[in-house]
Amino acid sequence: MKLTVVGGGSTYTPELIDGFARLRDTLPIEELVLVDPAADRLELVGGLARRIFARQGHPGRIVTTADLDAGVDGADAVLLQLRVGGQAARQQDETWPLDCGCVGQETTGAGGLAKALRTVPVVLDIADRVRRANPRAWIIDFTNPVGIVTRALLQAGHRAVGLCNVAIGFQRKFAGLLGVAPSEIHLDHVGLNHLTWETAVRLGGPEGEDVLPALLTGHGDAIAADLHLPRPLLERLGVVPSYYLRYYYAHDEVVREQRTKPSRASEVARMERELLQMYGDPALDEKPALLAKRGGAYYSEAAVDLAAALLTGSGSPYQVVNTHNNGTLPFLPDDAVIEVQAAVGPKGPTPLPVTPVDPLYAGLTANVTAYEDLALDAALRGGRDRVFRALLAHPLIGRHAHAETLTDTLVAHNREHLAWA
Repeated sequence: MKLTVVGGGSTYTPELIDGFARLRDTLPIEELVLVDPAADRLELVGGLARRIFARQGHPGRIVTTADLDAGVDGADAVLLQLRVGGQAARQQDETWPLDCGCVGQETTGAGGLAKALRTVPVVLDIADRVRRANPRAWIIDFTNPVGIVTRALLQAGHRAVGLCNVAIGFQRKFAGLLGVAPSEIHLDHVGLNHLTWETAVRLGGPEGEDVLPALLTGHGDAIAADLHLPRPLLERLGVVPSYYLRYYYAHDEVVREQRTKPSRASEVARMERELLQMYGDPALDEKPALLAKRGGAYYSEAAVDLAAALLTGSGSPYQVVNTHNNGTLPFLPDDAVIEVQAAVGPKGPTPLPVTPVDPLYAGLTANVTAYEDLALDAALRGGRDRVFRALLAHPLIGRHAHAETLTDTLVAHNREHLAWA
């Protein structure tokens, strides 16, 4: 089995390598290729990756290359974890929207749109080259904004599934609070990527007992603290929202914080410098503790589980993925990309039935889906008017004066990445 990671020079990658090494019985990789144009980073990450495999006795071969076509040739699955424009672009995404009093964030709002515009054309070019190399290869997308990027891939006919670590993070958190194995926790997880709610927490599987009310009663303070939302709100909702919902439920508070604190991008850039220095130590043969603060917790477990299910039919029978709606949420178009529990196998994911969604969540989900439609149109066809329409449609913006200003600023900051600008 050959697996390729595009964006293999990312500081995330050792987390992924550690999972591949530990879970080699689930996903028996013979060749792992790390592809990245940044030769200096790739050398550091690749060296640590080989040492991790050696320490854990993994027999697979790790190859590093800047040649995308060579890297994906014959690959059974390709994982995408790239960041067009790097941390410098992320720093911009998180700061210039604040001038209009809007949230600065790299996956939602104006910053999220900027990232989508930079990313979708690059990802589609990569996917076309993967398809030429192996039409049966699966593409697993971890590149944000995952929902929009996955929709672009599926719309172009690629064998693609989107992956996010929010659900597996909740699964691990709830399992710890309840004192059970993570495999015992099944989430009724519904919505769009970075716009989801846990509407039930079941023990044992899709038909298991819902212990969410008991979780909120017994551990509401801990859950609320993790989300940076007030416990009374969770009790009124009766569900656990993704921490990304804080950008909606506490928008003005978040903007005030972002205006007075260092950006997440600046923190991550600092951590990346430290991590890359660590990766260059020839004595280091395990992922460093600092990597846990970088983000992407449990990414490796989720990626191994998904790849194993798609390639061998093994892995967990049910997984939270991003895939076509196909009637799962009746208030959305069939070709919308939703994030829900699905049965996953070599033929791809099949979403599980979802209980009727409360209008409180359905309305916001439909609104953001409409924005994602317009965002993808802007990413594919370009043009200032399409960017404006997407920004005006986003519920975190929605005011024409802000949309006008943000459109001009977005284009000015991203001109080098926009072929039409």
